[in-house]
Amino acid sequence: MKRLARLSILLLAGSPIGVAVPLRAQETAGARDAIEQDVPDEFYCGERKLGQWFYCVRSKPADAPSSTTPEPQMSAADRIAAISKQLDELKARAILEPTEANVIAYVRFQREQLDRASTFSDTWQRALWQNPDLDYTLQRPVSTVGKRLWLDNRKADRDAVLTNLGQRYGLFYFYAQSCGACEVFAPILRSVTDSHRMTVMAVSMDGGPNREFPNYVVDSGQRARMGVPGNETPALVLFDTQTKRTIPVGYGVLSADEIMDRIFMLTNTKVGSDY
Repeated sequence: MKRLARLSILLLAGSPIGVAVPLRAQETAGARDAIEQDVPDEFYCGERKLGQWFYCVRSKPADAPSSTTPEPQMSAADRIAAISKQLDELKARAILEPTEANVIAYVRFQREQLDRASTFSDTWQRALWQNPDLDYTLQRPVSTVGKRLWLDNRKADRDAVLTNLGQRYGLFYFYAQSCGACEVFAPILRSVTDSHRMTVMAVSMDGGPNREFPNYVVDSGQRARMGVPGNETPALVLFDTQTKRTIPVGYGVLSADEIMDRIFMLTNTKVGSDY
């Protein structure tokens, strides 16, 4: 019996089964090492080609080459243009293909832009409230009370200027007896000059008289010497006696307020300051 048991042990030791046990242990250990080291096992993942098992390391995709030059950002003007273009496209699509989805898409996008515009308008108003140097309505009021007060002050300044106009400026009125517009304009001009005690030199371009300005003179080159272009009538012109400069006030029929406002602006305001 002892010899038989010893023989059995020797046979087991020399059989293929006895060899397989340590091989499996080695393979398992190799797979475990591959998982721990993040390296694929050559036997299971390579030679036997068993596919991507849980212990096989999957190949990582190659990183995209990084660009050293950053992409230029879209400017605000380009973004506005893109929004406008998208709004037009959604609108056209909703009109040409009036499905519920297309109409809703257009209305939603349009509402977003309206909300953006409302936010801008609100921010604009708050900025003006807190920065009076930016608020133009302080110079030219738009409210009923403020506008009325501004107009009253403006009229007082205008009347003062027109009353003292003759101290520096001469007013010339070029007309023609054959001019129908002159017949309409002459009484208007007369009422303005009488109310502000202004002296007017009436110049007849065709030698004919004028009922409103009987003390007229016939043009003998005065208009050309003053540098007033053309022969249009009626023509109202200021002459600055200090600078020797001719300032046309207007041509054609003007209302009384237009006459006074133009004279005031041309003689007492700088360009751009009244707007």
